[in-house]
Amino acid sequence: MQHSKVVYWSERDYLQAERDGALRHEYIAGYIYAHAGAGKLHNIIALNIASLLRTHLRGSPSHTFISDMKVRVKSAKAYYYPDIVVSGSPLDIANDRPGDFLVAPSLIVEILSESSEVIDRREKMRAYFQLDSLLEYVLVDSRRLKVEVFRRGDDGEYNVDIAGGADTVMLQSLDLKIDMRAIYEDVAFLDNEAAE
Repeated sequence: MQHSKVVYWSERDYLQAERDGALRHEYIAGYIYAHAGAGKLHNIIALNIASLLRTHLRGSPSHTFISDMKVRVKSAKAYYYPDIVVSGSPLDIANDRPGDFLVAPSLIVEILSESSEVIDRREKMRAYFQLDSLLEYVLVDSRRLKVEVFRRGDDGEYNVDIAGGADTVMLQSLDLKIDMRAIYEDVAFLDNEAAE
């Protein structure tokens, strides 16, 4: 039988290790977990969405960040690496703030895969919903044409809009409509599924 020690990390030690190291880890209440790399379809979809958001937000106070930017969820004592994040908050954009994590995103996008879906739908969703700044949480399936937009209502509760096929995805927080074909551009299954 092999034994190994479970190590508790302080937030300070975690952040320093992330700055010094080549590998990325997510942090949840004192424990770190390796952040897995993404596959080709995941990357194509993420780049498509990030490009659309960046173009739309050009000239505005909001910025689009991709997978190397952490989000801190203080109430969950967690740091996550979302696939795409948008923030226009002075807490995140000001030049005198730490540059390796965000604290007040308005939009978070996760690209679902077989290995990430459970975490994105449960653990991360619960944590992200604790962010007062978050207006929309978007789950984009990398295996079929399906996008879910969880939107915070006036009552503080989240409602979900589900898009598929030839639908348009509405991101109200950014006043942006995105065609499903633009999200899935250059994804091989797109032509087969759209024909069904």
